[in-house]
Amino acid sequence: MPQKYYLWTVGCQMNKADSEKLAAGFERLGLKSTEHIERADIVVINTCSVRQRSEDRAYSKLGRVRELKAEKPALKVAVMGCMVGLKTGDLEKRFPQVDVFARPQQFEPIMELVEGKAEDLGGEFWPSTYAVPEGPTAYVPVVHGCNKFCTYCIVPYRRGREKSRPMDEIVREVAYLTAHGVREVTLLGQTVEAYGHDLPGEPDLGDLMRELSALERLHRIRFLTSYPRDMTRRILEAVAALPKVMECFSLPVQAGSDAVLESMRRGYTKAEYLGKIAEVRQLMPAAGITTDIIVGYPGETDADFAETAALLEDLRFDKVHVAAYSPRPGTIAWRKMPDDVPAAVKAARLHRVEEIEARISHELNEALVGTTQEILVEGIKNGQPFGRTRAGHLVHLDATARVGALVDVRIAHAGAFSLRGDPIDALTLA
Repeated sequence: MPQKYYLWTVGCQMNKADSEKLAAGFERLGLKSTEHIERADIVVINTCSVRQRSEDRAYSKLGRVRELKAEKPALKVAVMGCMVGLKTGDLEKRFPQVDVFARPQQFEPIMELVEGKAEDLGGEFWPSTYAVPEGPTAYVPVVHGCNKFCTYCIVPYRRGREKSRPMDEIVREVAYLTAHGVREVTLLGQTVEAYGHDLPGEPDLGDLMRELSALERLHRIRFLTSYPRDMTRRILEAVAALPKVMECFSLPVQAGSDAVLESMRRGYTKAEYLGKIAEVRQLMPAAGITTDIIVGYPGETDADFAETAALLEDLRFDKVHVAAYSPRPGTIAWRKMPDDVPAAVKAARLHRVEEIEARISHELNEALVGTTQEILVEGIKNGQPFGRTRAGHLVHLDATARVGALVDVRIAHAGAFSLRGDPIDALTLA
């Protein structure tokens, strides 16, 4: 009977892609997945340390693993992801039940835990080991790491410096995915427009999009996460010109105050950010734009937060991902800045951002009622198909539809966070 593995993941899309890659390696070696942790021969916990809540979830899961290993001493346990740094002494003391700690994309120690040293683990194993897609969409990492070192962020310390994958390697992977039913890929990077800076000839994200657009079975291309200074005019023009690339941008601003932006070491001013948004909307008026906000950053005053709220009112993002600041051990802010905004103030500011987002998102969605939108049916939940528009709006269909179908939908109803509509032509559902 083949060994069974249990793989638990928390965090961003990059973590999800890493887990899918690892699962593909396990399957290649003959292991089988199980959704029941108590039935597993190997347990892998893929962690995130961007927010305290994510770490707390990982700690809770590791508590369960501790109990399980006491019952099954032969159980093999690995922890990977952004909670694992260069030094693992503290983690090893806290979680002695863990056999292997592996940094992001460091798959080999986990594979060796399963199989021991094996010639097959080196060389072309990981570049040619692709996750088996579970539906019509897939994440494809194109650049790993980050060079920005924002004061609050642990990612550069965990994922390392920016390193782009060769373009031909990415094209081969996407071709594999489309041959197995994928119709839309999302190109991933901590700062995705940094793609190619370190490659011979310095191709950019637009060049990669052009190569991928030539794949006949690929219908849609998305990308995230963007960074204002890396988002060049040339890349924006490629997005606007290539029909397969969705006009959908994830462009974190984090704060609307120049004082806070400078303290965060974000590398741009509010005026520069506003200019980039204007450039996107000038080239693509119907583009969907989402952003990230941190409230309660050290030293953030009421006046600073008022500037953030005003920025959200002015730019009217399609969606705002907001989080209260939490110190991340090892970051610049953790080392040098007191966490001086009271928890109650953070909560009030977070709630205020959520109120602004819900109102504006509802207004933007209401404006789409009566329009026709193309969606890719991504799945079916509670008997109702769902998918996203080109601009990234979630749509639920009041009809049957095949997963993977591209459907023209007339929008009939708008909520704060999703739309509902009816397919125009039933033939598109075949």
